[in-house]
Amino acid sequence: MKTYTPNLKLGRAVQQGEFNIAAIGLDHNHIYGMCKRLADAGASVKWVYDPDPHKTQWFKEKFPEVEVAPSAQTILEDQEVHMVAAAPIPSERGELGLKVHRHGKHYFTAKTPFTCIQQLEKAKEMVRQTGKVWAVNYSERIAVESAVFAGQLIEEGAIGRVVQVIGTGPHKLKEGERSSWFFEKEKYGGILCDIGSHQVEQFLTFSGAKRAEVVFSRTENYAHPDYPELEDFGEVSLKADNGASNYFRVDWLTPDGLHSWGDGRTFILGTDGYIELRKNLDLMRSRESDHLFLVNHEGEQYFSLKGKVGLPFYHHLIGDCLHGTEKAMTQEHAFLASELSLKAQNMAERERGG
Repeated sequence: MKTYTPNLKLGRAVQQGEFNIAAIGLDHNHIYGMCKRLADAGASVKWVYDPDPHKTQWFKEKFPEVEVAPSAQTILEDQEVHMVAAAPIPSERGELGLKVHRHGKHYFTAKTPFTCIQQLEKAKEMVRQTGKVWAVNYSERIAVESAVFAGQLIEEGAIGRVVQVIGTGPHKLKEGERSSWFFEKEKYGGILCDIGSHQVEQFLTFSGAKRAEVVFSRTENYAHPDYPELEDFGEVSLKADNGASNYFRVDWLTPDGLHSWGDGRTFILGTDGYIELRKNLDLMRSRESDHLFLVNHEGEQYFSLKGKVGLPFYHHLIGDCLHGTEKAMTQEHAFLASELSLKAQNMAERERGG
C-alpha cells in the first residue's frame, strides 16, 4: 500500500519587518486567527484600529507589539504597511477594501467579503486598476490541516478525478455572545453568502473547477423566531464546468451539548476512491481536530493530522503580495467563491419571496 505523507509544512516566508500588516475592524473574532497565522509566517503586526477601545485592548493583549492607531486613516497613510487585515461588519468589508487599495495596500478580509453582487463588481474593477491582492480568509479549508492534506492527496491522484464534494458546516449560534449586526440581514448578508462561502470555496478547490452554476438553493429560519432576519439553515447544489457536483448544508443548529463550535465534515468522491474529513473532532472518540479517512483501490487509511501539515496559505499569501505571484489562491478563485455564494443567496431569497 502506498504511504502518503504530509509534506507542506513551511517556515517563515520573511524576516521581522520585511512584511508589515495592520488590522482594521475587529467585529469578528476571525481577525485574531488571520493575524496570528500571518505572524507565524513572518509578518509583523504593526497597527490595530477599531472605534471600540475594548476591542483594541483585547487585540493588544494577543499582540503586545502592536500600536493602537488613532484612526484608520493613520494606517492607510503609513507607507510601511504592506497589507491590511480586516474583519468589520460584513456589509462594510467591501468598501473598506476599496479604501485600502486606493492607498496602495493589499487587502485580506474575513469571509464573507461581500454581502451583495454590486460590492463584488466594484472590487473586481479596483483590482484591475491597482493590481493589488484582495484575499479572503476562507478558513474552513485554508486554516484546517486535514483539508490542506486532502488537497495534497487529490493532487497526487490518490482518489482519481474528483466528481463530487459533499460538505456540512454546522455551527453553534451562541446568541448571547453575538453582536446585534449578526441578526440583521442587510449587515451579515445571509447564511449562504456568509458561512456558505467556505463550502463553495472548498468545492472549487477540491474539484479543480474554474466555473460553476447554482442548481438549487434554499434558506430557512427553523428555530429562532425571536430573530426573524436570521437564517439558521441553508442548503445548496452546484454543478461545475468540469462535470463535478456539490451539495452542502450549513446551519446554526448545533446543540450546546457538543463541546466544539461545530462538527464540520467533508466527503470527497473520486473515480478511484474517496476522502472523508472530520475537521473539528471525531465524535465520541476524539476531541482533537483534523481527522482524514482515505479509501482507494489500495485499501483504507486513517490520518491524524493536527500539527503535522501546517497552513501554507498564509506563507504563500505573503509571497504573493511581495512578488506578484498567486500561489496562495488566485484572485479569480477568491472572487468566484464569493460570487457563487451570493448567487445562491439571491436564488434562495427569490424562492422565499424575499
